[in-house]
Amino acid sequence: MVNKEIITLLTDFGWEDGYIGAMKGVILGINPRCLIVDIAHGISPHDVMEAALVLGQTYRYFPPGTIHLVVVDPGVGGGRKPLVVETERYLFVGPDNGVFELVIKKEKDIQVYE
Repeated sequence: MVNKEIITLLTDFGWEDGYIGAMKGVILGINPRCLIVDIAHGISPHDVMEAALVLGQTYRYFPPGTIHLVVVDPGVGGGRKPLVVETERYLFVGPDNGVFELVIKKEKDIQVYE
């Protein structure tokens, strides 16, 4: 059996509109074989600390190789750079706004890319 790439989503989008569906469609357009798992979409709007806490509580329950995508950013659309944080077991993608601070404190052998 071929392992599927797992991508988790953690956002403050809520479920009221089509943004989550559109994001999943884009991901599946790039990799139609991946498994997309919703961690949470009810994060309080722009609450980076809440997102960091939820991510810190959940990411280790996923198998090695999981990609964790976080979209919670009070400065969305601004000049903030995206980050990729690579650890021994996981890859994290999201804004450079502190959302990965708890992960960085818990993990070893970290590489950060802008």
